[in-house]
Amino acid sequence: MAGAPRPPLHWEQQRAANIVRLLSLYRPLLDSYIIDFFTEGLWAKLPPAWQAALEVADPPQLAAMLLGTGGMVGQGTVWPLSLLAFTTAVHALSFPRGQLGGAPRPPCQSPHLHPLLRRHVKPKKQHEIWRLGKVLQRLSQATGCERVVDVGAGQGHLTRFLAFSLGLSVTAVEGDGRLVNLAEHFDQELLRELGKAQARADSRRLPPSQHHPNTVPDPTDPASLCPRRPQHVAGWLDPQAPGQEFLLAPTPGPALAARNPLAWPVDSEQVLLTGLHACGDLSVALLRHFVRSPQVAAVTSAACCYMKLSTCPEPTASSLPGYPLSAWVAGLPGHTMSYRAREAACHAVEEYTERLRRDSECLRIHCYRAVLETLIQAADPSKKHLGVQTVKKAHTLSFPEYARLGLTLVGLDSAAVPLDSESVCAMLCQQHKVVAFFSLVLLLAPLVETLILLDRLLYLREQGFQCALVPLFNPRFSPRNLVLVAARVPLDAVLSGLDKDIREDEDMVRGGGGQGQG
Repeated sequence: MAGAPRPPLHWEQQRAANIVRLLSLYRPLLDSYIIDFFTEGLWAKLPPAWQAALEVADPPQLAAMLLGTGGMVGQGTVWPLSLLAFTTAVHALSFPRGQLGGAPRPPCQSPHLHPLLRRHVKPKKQHEIWRLGKVLQRLSQATGCERVVDVGAGQGHLTRFLAFSLGLSVTAVEGDGRLVNLAEHFDQELLRELGKAQARADSRRLPPSQHHPNTVPDPTDPASLCPRRPQHVAGWLDPQAPGQEFLLAPTPGPALAARNPLAWPVDSEQVLLTGLHACGDLSVALLRHFVRSPQVAAVTSAACCYMKLSTCPEPTASSLPGYPLSAWVAGLPGHTMSYRAREAACHAVEEYTERLRRDSECLRIHCYRAVLETLIQAADPSKKHLGVQTVKKAHTLSFPEYARLGLTLVGLDSAAVPLDSESVCAMLCQQHKVVAFFSLVLLLAPLVETLILLDRLLYLREQGFQCALVPLFNPRFSPRNLVLVAARVPLDAVLSGLDKDIREDEDMVRGGGGQGQG
């Protein structure tokens, strides 16, 4: 686990202070945009000893640096002491992200989910909803609470698993009315198919007198599902108004006509609150609701989109920031983080590490974009940092092909821009430097995420709650894999049981379970 249920608060405070201090030292690196590599001479801003070491590091060696396993750069070359200290400190302060074993992609179908629950659900999401569902199941057992409110429920994939497979009473809250309608459609489709499958199973089922005593239950049997349909509510969670009435009108959709699901059916009944990759301030709102609403027995929060967090420098009663959340981090000098830093924390470090290991052709993309930026700014300085729509399969194109598409997307005449000049060729030859610099920036990404999540952990501990950060998902295909779990009861049994669930899941996947299409 990334954190024990209740370690000393001062230890976590010291860790946050150390992270802020380290990030402050390397803020120029963290705040840089890789597209400015040539226009702002980013390579020259690195210490000369770092330049010399990184210039001869090949992509697999950079991958070792990201994983914290690299010390030697090349034959007879050793990392500069300052670079070694930098990488060691980053890895020591970042929360562990779990084991990197197994395939870089999840099995095509989860062995844990009933085939009817796998419909319309990508393998990555199947992996996530099963593991998060097990957390909620164990929290339900620990708290004696069977009601769950799933916020930001989307198409209702997690909701259906919780309701139909685990038998929990679930209310799904989603701000997009179209997704609510789609979720209800999928519910109805599942119920129809469940009825058909049940009828087929009944026609084939042996009478009780003929059952073999050692028969193992079939997880694909429709009888293993509970026809407990979830309830869907269209509305936004108001991050600034935790309490009895917190829903805002959905988008798109009519004016809100739904009551706060936390008040159903009676105020005294407790609920479990969850959000699977709730975006920006929404994850923070879940925590505030847990703290302020005694009827919320426990909360699980898998966050994402840190760049969308509000960071109001002077919070007021009506405008509370999403970061910092804790009094401790808010009081640390230099705790502020730029949009760019928070955006970097959303990168898929393990995926990029895999590209480095394979020395993938995809690595050329950052160099292509940095060269394109120099051409754009030379042609029209007003178009600096103009968002360029992603060029599909850009790594398979030559630079002139890529540049023509990119220049057209920003409204420039590609015919008027020289694409094969000596300066362009010279920049393209520095791809290895661009990759090395980006790897340094990416090295800091888990540290930024750690600070954001540690801030939330400290906030809950400051209120006296049991909480822990759990590396719940496989980071190789679910980059935002750290889940914050908090409850009004001791978490020891929940976390120890969860360790067992995760080990069994990993053993099943390694053993080849779930490879069929179902």
